[in-house]
Amino acid sequence: MTIDWNHFTPGMSLLGGVLIGVASALFILANGRIAGISGILGGLLTRRSDDRIWRLAFLLGLMAAPAAIVALTGPVVATIEANTEVLIAAGLLVGIGTRYGAGCTSGHGVCGLSRLSPRSLVATLAFMGAGMGMVFVMRHLLT
Repeated sequence: MTIDWNHFTPGMSLLGGVLIGVASALFILANGRIAGISGILGGLLTRRSDDRIWRLAFLLGLMAAPAAIVALTGPVVATIEANTEVLIAAGLLVGIGTRYGAGCTSGHGVCGLSRLSPRSLVATLAFMGAGMGMVFVMRHLLT
């Protein structure tokens, strides 16, 4: 294994992690709700109308932040090393997994672990294990 030193950014990664942690803590303190993206989106699609405004604002903020960075710093070149069919299958599997797992990586990994939830610990270990296993299969067994 080698490290791509041109793209190794531990300082920025640490800052991003701290910002996510602070934002999720502020969110639960201000709203009494977990900042799990799948739950927020699912609630927007199925819940009563009195909580749609904050859910929509949260999701719009998630989309506005990258747009603001691009406006400030210029375009970002992204490389996706998968074809359209693989991306669609991956998205469907993630969606199904979040329904069966009662949450997504942000809900369990950031918010659930910080609340010392045993269910979130198991879910996060399952997410990470499945991800590492899939990377191993795709990079070492199928290539």
